[in-house]
Amino acid sequence: MREKTVEQKLVRAVKAAGGICPKWVAPGFDGMPDRIVLLPDGRMGFVEVKAPGKKARPLQKSRHELLRSLGFRVYVLDNPEQIGGIIDEIRTT
Repeated sequence: MREKTVEQKLVRAVKAAGGICPKWVAPGFDGMPDRIVLLPDGRMGFVEVKAPGKKARPLQKSRHELLRSLGFRVYVLDNPEQIGGIIDEIRTT
């Protein structure tokens, strides 16, 4: 399965949960997560999407830690089966 397929499944699942999942582009600030998950009631999280079995690069890991240190939820998604859990966690925190 390709990264694009995992990403499309995420976008559809977030939409089904009543939210939006825009692609995030941060010019001049490489390594930021691919998607922002925005759910009702002001719930949000960042998702780095990878092909199954692939891992975040060192710069991406650094950016994820930066976001976490600011209090944001950051997830690395490499399996569509993780999507429901990610959405549930964002929705309940």
